[in-house]
Amino acid sequence: MSGQSFTDGLVTALGVIGGKWKPLIIAELHRRPRRFGELRRALPGVSEKVLSQQLREMELDGVVDREVCLSIPPRAVQYSLTELGLTLHESLLPLAAWGELHELRMLAPSG
Repeated sequence: MSGQSFTDGLVTALGVIGGKWKPLIIAELHRRPRRFGELRRALPGVSEKVLSQQLREMELDGVVDREVCLSIPPRAVQYSLTELGLTLHESLLPLAAWGELHELRMLAPSG
């Protein structure tokens, strides 16, 4: 992979997962499909507006699928990862592992 294609690919990937909440939304949806309210409860601190915006952006990027459920409550919406979203989740696993190691390193006493 050339330096330019690495940079271009990284810019594209960061555009899809950029922001505090998108990777966390992906992780939650990887566990199982969720309705909006379930996602909001699973992500303490996210506002309804931000969650809605992030889901809409990820839907446009082809990472999240939005399905209107014909159940009770009427017109409830369920979100799930697409095949592309599943591959994105897999690509985030090494980054999460790196973050855990970095956190442990930062917490370790120096000396």
